[in-house]
Amino acid sequence: MKNRLVETNDGSFTMHSEHFDECYHSTKDGALRESLKKHVEPAFSLLNCNEITILDICFGLGYNTLSTLYYIDRKKLSKRVKIISPELDENLVRSLGMFPYPSEFKPYIHIIRKIADSGHYEDHKVAIEVVFKDAREFIRECDTSFDIIYQDAFSPKKNPTLWTKEYFLDLTSLMRPHAILTTYSSATPVRMGMYESGLNLYFPHKSEVRSGTIASLSPNLPLEKIDMELKVLRNPFAAPLLDAEIS
Repeated sequence: MKNRLVETNDGSFTMHSEHFDECYHSTKDGALRESLKKHVEPAFSLLNCNEITILDICFGLGYNTLSTLYYIDRKKLSKRVKIISPELDENLVRSLGMFPYPSEFKPYIHIIRKIADSGHYEDHKVAIEVVFKDAREFIRECDTSFDIIYQDAFSPKKNPTLWTKEYFLDLTSLMRPHAILTTYSSATPVRMGMYESGLNLYFPHKSEVRSGTIASLSPNLPLEKIDMELKVLRNPFAAPLLDAEIS
């Protein structure tokens, strides 16, 4: 898959995918800021575990994974983290040893180079595995349960198969009771898909990036809940994306 380099508004770089005709990150929010503010910080603020297993959908340029390591080190957290990430574009991952990451990721360049070489990295604090496979196929075969899911696929318009009700049902089966799912999307069909899969939906705390959605099996997160019943009353035509509609 062909990609071209793009600078984002926080000075960090992303890439534009020719295949999906979309950037891997919001150029307005910034690649680094988006990973931290939409995924890592919201998820970690809601969890209190010393060992955390994360599903990073999809690995892409590795920002969510590297931002997780950066956040843990910056906050001096004593946590053991396992990150598993499906990724279809193996050639992209193999090229990441030369990617111009922000200075915040400098301590982790040896990690990304190891991942680019073998798809794996492990030390006493972290284990990372990139699985070169379609995300839907990976999820259906996966027997691991997760504390955090970064739902960060290309947008529903560009890659709808990773935003359907059936997809979220598969994800829900991998979530521990306290698990947190983060996503940049606030689209009604996406929220309907999560809601009809049994997830409770919440507004993230306000930050300097555009708001997304937090989801969990837990009905008692310390966040403002999204009233999906009211949304349906106001818009009776609101519906999730379905596999049958995009097959």
